[in-house]
Amino acid sequence: MIVVTGSTGNIGQTLVPLLHEAGEQVLAVSRRPRPEGLPAGVRHARADVGDGAGMRPVLEGADALFLLLGGELNGGGESPDVLLDAALEGGVKRIVLVSSQINRTRPQAGSHARLREFEAATRASGVDFTILRPGGFASNAFAWADSVRTRRTVFAPFGDVALPVIDPADIAAVAAAVLREEGHAGRTYELTGPEAVSPREQTAAIARALGEEVAFVELSREDARAHLAQFMPDEVIDGTLDILGRPLPDEQAVGPDVERVLGRPGRPFGAWVERSLPAFR
Repeated sequence: MIVVTGSTGNIGQTLVPLLHEAGEQVLAVSRRPRPEGLPAGVRHARADVGDGAGMRPVLEGADALFLLLGGELNGGGESPDVLLDAALEGGVKRIVLVSSQINRTRPQAGSHARLREFEAATRASGVDFTILRPGGFASNAFAWADSVRTRRTVFAPFGDVALPVIDPADIAAVAAAVLREEGHAGRTYELTGPEAVSPREQTAAIARALGEEVAFVELSREDARAHLAQFMPDEVIDGTLDILGRPLPDEQAVGPDVERVLGRPGRPFGAWVERSLPAFR
C-alpha cells in the first residue's frame, strides 16, 4: 500500500490516479473529508501530516509513503522524527519526500529550514528514500487567474526574468515512478521544466490559449512585496523576491532529472496552460 499525503494538492491530485491506474493500492490522505473526484477503489483517510500520532493508524501496513508538507508546516511543528517513527513502526520501507531546489542553491535560506530538517531526518531514517527537489511550479500562475478573468491582465514583477517552471503533473509522474520502481533509493532529483520562461512569456502563453489579448503590467519590487505580505510570512517574502528577480544561474538552468526518470522531457508551460485554461476564462 502506498500512502499519499497532500492528496488533494497540485501534485497529489495527479499522483493518486497515476498510482491507482498502475494497479497500486493507494490510501489518499487529506485534512478534509473525502474529496470529490477521487477514483473509485482508492481509500481515503482524514489526517494531518503534521500530527505524527494521528498518522499512526494511517501508516499501519503501508509499504511506501509520499510525503508532502503543507504550506504552514514549513514554518514549524513537531520533530520530523515523530512522523518518521510512525512510518517505520507502520512498516514503511520507502519514502519519497518533496523538498525544494532551494535547499541546494540557497542552503542557508531561512524559509526552507523546515524542509532541510525533513530531508536530514528522512536520510537518517534507515529506509529507502528519494528526495524530489522541484524548482518553481507552473501552477503558481493560478495567482493571476482572477485578474486574467476579470481584466485580461497579469500583474507581476521581474517581467523578463526567466525560470524553468515545472508542471506539477510532471512532479507527480516522477513520484509515481520512484515509488514503484527500483533503482531510485538514496537519490536526490532536481526537477525543472524543459525551458526557462519569463512572466511576460507566460502571459503570452495564456493569451494564445485564450485566443484573446492579455496585457502584462510589471510591478515594482515594492508593490510585489506589499502584495505578497497579504498571505506570506515576512521572513519568506524577500527570499522569494530574490529568487524571482535575481535567480542564481543554477536556478535558471534546465535540469536533466525529469527526462532521466521518465524518458521524456518535462511538459512546457503552454501545455500546463491548456490543461488549466478554465481557471483563466
